[in-house]
Amino acid sequence: MLGFERYLRGERDLSAHTLRAYIGDLRDLCRYSEEVGIGSVAGLDVGVLRGWLARQHASGRARATLARRTAAARAFTAYLCRCGLLERDPGPLLGTPKRHRELPAVLDQDAAGRLLGGMDAGGPVGLRDLAVLEVLYATGVRVSELCGLDVDDLDGARGTVRVLGKGNRERVVPIGEPAVRAVGDWLRAGRPRLVNEHSGPALFLGARGGRLHPTSARRIVHARIAEVGDMPDLGPHGLRHSAATHLLEGGADLRSVQEILGHASLQSTQIYTHVSPERLRQVHRQAHPRGAE
Repeated sequence: MLGFERYLRGERDLSAHTLRAYIGDLRDLCRYSEEVGIGSVAGLDVGVLRGWLARQHASGRARATLARRTAAARAFTAYLCRCGLLERDPGPLLGTPKRHRELPAVLDQDAAGRLLGGMDAGGPVGLRDLAVLEVLYATGVRVSELCGLDVDDLDGARGTVRVLGKGNRERVVPIGEPAVRAVGDWLRAGRPRLVNEHSGPALFLGARGGRLHPTSARRIVHARIAEVGDMPDLGPHGLRHSAATHLLEGGADLRSVQEILGHASLQSTQIYTHVSPERLRQVHRQAHPRGAE
């Protein structure tokens, strides 16, 4: 298992979260194999793998979890085969459960304006919270990406922010003027009042001066939305969904939104095309020769 973990870390360049999930999945597979009398990895075959996944399905595991566990098993058996520990790789014989993808909840544009325009930005915490929400909505970055930002990652003059995303892939994301102003106010009048020897170069700080943690950022978003009222209870990912939806409603093409969000596959971005049917009807009216009279 240690060799496989080193392989995933060094060659597959998986995120820390995915790496932990894969290793946990495979430990579960090993426990199941022992239960059914398989004493070594050489005994892994498609029947064992299907039996393990069937047990997961019977226990009520979500489709997304089953899909990930299938991917983990495939990666493991391919590695074993490559190392000569398996004569044949049974991984390709596994089917992949299709994920049921629900439409994400989003704020409409008016609600987003009310949220950001009505926030109390008094004191260092208020300045930070406003800057956090402005950046999340302006850029569509993930909460982990937001918390990983350093002070010099923001280029206010160019209106961009440098983001380190999944798999250590770096991208440069546009950021609007309201978010740049909010971050500037935070850097000028908020951050200096929280900074200490533990802060380092972190752009956003927690109450004790350390780098803001994703859990704290989620709590901030939920609390600030609750203050406004009459809005869906969204976290940082809801603001990411909202940003993508509003970009498409404003006329952005899917490829550009994919780049902004840092999706490796366009398939991940395509879910947003279902969120705004009015935008699709507008494009059809404008582009199709018989779309409008």
